Amino acid sequence: MPALDSFGGYIQRFGIPLSVYLDKHTTYKSPGKASLEEELQGIGPLSEFERALGELGVEVIHAHSPQAKGRIERFFGTLQDRLVKEMRLRGIKSIAEANRFLEEYWPIYNRKFAVRARGQGDLHRSLPQGLNLENILCVKVGRVLRNDFTVAYNKKLYQIEDPVRAGQVKVHERPNGSIVILSKDRSLKYREILTRPVKEKKQPMKTGPPKPTIPPKDHYWRNFKFGKGRYDPGISTGSKL
Repeated sequence: MPALDSFGGYIQRFGIPLSVYLDKHTTYKSPGKASLEEELQGIGPLSEFERALGELGVEVIHAHSPQAKGRIERFFGTLQDRLVKEMRLRGIKSIAEANRFLEEYWPIYNRKFAVRARGQGDLHRSLPQGLNLENILCVKVGRVLRNDFTVAYNKKLYQIEDPVRAGQVKVHERPNGSIVILSKDRSLKYREILTRPVKEKKQPMKTGPPKPTIPPKDHYWRNFKFGKGRYDPGISTGSKL
């Protein structure tokens, strides 16, 4: 999320770059295996950052070692050492004070250490009209729409309130923390279920010994007599018992 938010602020200020040079941190390069669909398309697994830059038409170049991008690594060393000491000498104790100090510090730092590029051309592109960056610079995850029109995401449960006929929906999590749920590019109205319903416990059925069956008074069992050669007058067939 911080990487997507930072890149969004960059392109709003300078425009869309032609390419970006990155390391192989899992934020920028997915460590997963390619799915069958990705293999058929001839592409590898993409991180959310790579996917977003691909939608913007930005080429991602991965460095194979920290030494391959030594300038930015030395800059990180400056931020973690010299800048911290400078702020300590100024008595800075809050993020707001640090941000105000950076506006003063960067021009001095750049005048002392900046190196002019060999080529001075600007390869940034202006933002296209109507481009919605929020729908690109976000985390996109597919989720199953359950039979009760609920969606589970990030250990939370959301109730869809719009009528929809779909087996799956897309969840967009934006850097500002907001959630958008879409079905076929249509934003759905939803609400978060804060308390899960308690499953009703069924009362166990009370079972006991079976009650004896008592035949009525005119039942033929009552007229049955044991013994050889005797007949049961209740049986019309006259069969010998």
